[in-house]
Amino acid sequence: MRLTTKGRFAVTAMLDLALRGGKNPVTLAGISERQDISLSYLEQLFSRLRRHELVESVRGPGGGYYLARPLGDVSVADIIRAVDEPIDSTQCGGKENCLDEHRCMTHDLWVGLNAHIFDYLDNVTLATLVAKQEGCKEKVLQDRRALKVTPLAA
Repeated sequence: MRLTTKGRFAVTAMLDLALRGGKNPVTLAGISERQDISLSYLEQLFSRLRRHELVESVRGPGGGYYLARPLGDVSVADIIRAVDEPIDSTQCGGKENCLDEHRCMTHDLWVGLNAHIFDYLDNVTLATLVAKQEGCKEKVLQDRRALKVTPLAA
């Protein structure tokens, strides 16, 4: 199973939005700069995310995007599905035609793996990811403070 950049970038952008969202909409230009993702690519992704009602947009000055649902109601699987990213480990794309137009011996194995991957991604929400990031921020801040060298007073 391979997750392409489309799925990875969509999850990253949604997490950025979740971390910075609140009273004010978040601009795609800001997400683009922070996450080093092409602005035009983000526009394509957010168009799909909006169609799947995961985000809402505000036009004009001060506009941008905000989450359309609470953090706990948006799973990673929701995001990946919204950008048309397949979660599939089979060689045949689930069509059962990978061995001379017949089902291969390991088809059920890969279908089972797909189910486990989907279940896992369906149970990880933006709330979970935000909580993990907030924990990391504290560690990073502590690490930076600990590494900060103060000049000696003369």
